[in-house]
Formats: sequence, structure tokens, C-alpha cells
Amino acid sequence: MKEVLTYLFSGNKLSREKAKEVLFEVGQGRHSEAEFASLLTVYLMRPVTSDELAGFRDAMLDLCLFTDLSGYNAIDVVGTGGDGKNTFNISTLAAFVIAGAGFKVAKHGNYAISSNCGSSNVLEHLGYQFSNDTVKLKSELDSAGICFLHAPLFHPAMKHIAPVRRALKVKTFFNILGPMVNPSFPKYQLLGVYNLDVFDLYKEVYKSSDISYYIINSLDGYDEVSLTNGIRYVSNNSEGVLHPSDFGFDRVKPEELFGGDNVEEAAKVFTGILKREGTTPQNNVVIANAALGLKSILPEKGLLECVEIANDSLKSGKAFQAFQKLIA
Repeated sequence: MKEVLTYLFSGNKLSREKAKEVLFEVGQGRHSEAEFASLLTVYLMRPVTSDELAGFRDAMLDLCLFTDLSGYNAIDVVGTGGDGKNTFNISTLAAFVIAGAGFKVAKHGNYAISSNCGSSNVLEHLGYQFSNDTVKLKSELDSAGICFLHAPLFHPAMKHIAPVRRALKVKTFFNILGPMVNPSFPKYQLLGVYNLDVFDLYKEVYKSSDISYYIINSLDGYDEVSLTNGIRYVSNNSEGVLHPSDFGFDRVKPEELFGGDNVEEAAKVFTGILKREGTTPQNNVVIANAALGLKSILPEKGLLECVEIANDSLKSGKAFQAFQKLIA
């Protein structure tokens, strides 16, 4: 590690292979917390490169508890967080809408870092019991069409990483690594990121991937389709900007996406939308995100067709039924 730090402090960058090796050793507990903190400090002084991020991702996936759900051809709908917008749990709701539409979802998530309520917070509050038991997860996929992978249960390397992150109390590259390291290696992904720099990093990392993906970033800084403005997107074979009208919706005001001041309030908003008690802006935002997820699964369909499929899942109550089955 001393050699690596000296190399980095001299202004050099790591190759993908070296980045993987370094973080793999950290995840095995082979370096001190002080050494690891020094490594993280490098990336507080300059941005991580796409090769370094890809190598760190490779290390975390090698270190994770691999969960073989390949027979389900599942999708993950996940965002980096970090946008500071305090929206309701849009990507998690979109996941239930996709499940309600008849597709399998392996949702990867964690407790909130920068918002009041992360996906793990809201599902735990509503009675979901976290597990890394593959039999249980497959049973949930069979019955509800969706399972939830609570990140700390699948990434044992975090026991060496988390204490340093907590001590530093600043944003590190781990804040953008989470969505990339789903331990079930899903076939499809909808990935939301909070700024253009991260968007470009993800674009470089995923361009050689065999995953069918959409990476999105709102022009006004949301890590999801917010409908408050246009969104940048890139997929396996296309790139551009989508506007609310492309989904058939009007623009939404930022205050209409407020997620509450605590987990209890966030859970109330969450269940209200699933029970078809959501406002039109809330419903439209969830449907728009689910539609892009569906587009990654169904590239042959037009965006408005995917919007209609998502709309039917939410408005018919199928999304709520998927939620009820999962909790049960």
C-alpha cells in the first residue's frame, strides 16, 4: 500500500487491474484503516477515473456473496443517491411497478446516506425482513416477482470499509459504487446518477458490459426521471435527452416529489402511491421510471408502449399486489 500511495500522491492513476487488486486487499482486511483512509483521500482530491472505478467494482463483485438468480433474468432499478433532493422512494416504487407488470426484479439497496429514507429504511419499516438466503429470495421472486438484496448482508468486505467511511464523514467513490455491485449480477439495470461527471463515468464503465442498461441523470440534478426537466440517458445502443412530453406527461414541480421528513412519513407516501392514492405527479414520475426500466427489458417496444404497461401495473393494483406478496 505504501508503494501504491506514493504512486498516487505523485499524480498517477491506477489501471483497472491494479485498482481491483488494491481494493480487493482492503476488503480482505490486509491494510490498516489509516492506509485505507489515505487511499480514499486521493479521490477526495481528484475524481476517480473510469478504469479505477471499473477496477473497484470488479473487486467488490469478487468479494461479494454471489447470489445466483440468473434463471430469472431480473432487473435492478437503483440510484446513486447523493442528489440532495429528498424525493420519495421513486426507484423502489418503480421496481414494484415492473414486478406488477410481470417481470422479475432483484432490487439492490441500502439505508439512506444523504436522504431521509433509503430503500432499506422504507421496506424495513413496512415489515420486510432482510435475508441473504438464496432459497428465500427465489421464493420471493416466484411469488411476488421481486426480491430485495440489502447491501450489507451481501458485501462482507464492508466490515473493513464502513468504519473508515463513517469516520471520514465525506462523500467518497463508494457513494457511486453501490448501484454497480448487485451481488445477483442482474441481466438488466436502470441506473440513476446525480451529476454529469458520474454519468460519464458510468457510461465508460458500462459500455463494455453485457448487461442491458439505461443510465440516466436529470438535467437539474436528480438521480432518476424526475419530470421536473429533461433527462440525459445512455443505453447499449442509444444516447440522448428525453423530456417529460416524451413520456406523455406534463412537467412536475420539485415540491411535488417531497418524500417526507422521516421514515414514517416516507412510508406513508410510499404505500399511498401503491394503493392508488398518489397524486398525478407522484404517479407519473413512478410510471416514467418504470417505463425506462421496461424499455431495457423490451428494447423492441416504444417508450410510450412501456409507459402504458407501467401505467396499467400501478393503476390496476398489480404493483400493490406484488408489494403485499413480498411483505407476506
